[in-house]
Amino acid sequence: MSDWLLFDPMFRIPFLTGLVLTLALSLTGALLRMREEWLAALGLSQIAAVGAIAACPLGLPALTGAFGAAGLATALRTLLPRVDNSHHALLILVGWSGTLIVGSYIDHGATIGESLLRGQLYFTRGAHLAGAATLLALLLSLFPWLSPRLLTARFFPDHHQANRVPTWPYRTVFALLAMAATVLGTVSIGAFPTFAMLFAPSWAGFVLANGWRRSLVVSCAIGLVAYTAAFALAMIVDLPFGPVLVAMLAMVGGLRFLPGISSIIATTKWSQSRE
Repeated sequence: MSDWLLFDPMFRIPFLTGLVLTLALSLTGALLRMREEWLAALGLSQIAAVGAIAACPLGLPALTGAFGAAGLATALRTLLPRVDNSHHALLILVGWSGTLIVGSYIDHGATIGESLLRGQLYFTRGAHLAGAATLLALLLSLFPWLSPRLLTARFFPDHHQANRVPTWPYRTVFALLAMAATVLGTVSIGAFPTFAMLFAPSWAGFVLANGWRRSLVVSCAIGLVAYTAAFALAMIVDLPFGPVLVAMLAMVGGLRFLPGISSIIATTKWSQSRE
């Protein structure tokens, strides 16, 4: 494809859909990393892919099946007294095997499963953009209420119990937001690209930035740069978008390993503490 396709109106909605999802996924990924639950992103995306495939022979929209499967997995997680990355790894195993097994029983199941795993951004429509915009609006409106409660629960785990503050409201809201972000990402940009967007920006941002708010800004900036560069490169070089995005996020995530980056950050923190 030539570079003029970047300005083709046919690709405006896909580009905007991915752009909005990038912001939503980067913010959600930062919260998941702060809570040490980042592996849940891959587990839920795999489960969402199973639901999307299973919905096809039932005559249901893929999005309905994805939300149903991911919602069931989220509900089961909330029933457990404690959830860690071992439980999320189990979701990955169930989702991966389920995608291949269910896909083998339906027409074109393998093709549908592959498209869900690697992404189909170019085929997104106005409904996908509306869903992504709604998710981002909800996330931004609830963030001032949700973020301090999640931070308190993470770093002062006994605070809410000692003050008899119920934890289920913010835990439920966050679980629903994370599920919605994962499902919308899976049906729009693919399961693995969604996981990469939830994982890599905050992985690098938490090292490159000093402080919670700055790490959020840096994480979103990393996600936006990686997404824009991947979209342009995939169009110009005529490559599938999903793998290009994952490769781009892997490269920008590697910023945390740059030689001397730790000393630069340490010097910046020392200088700010002196001011």
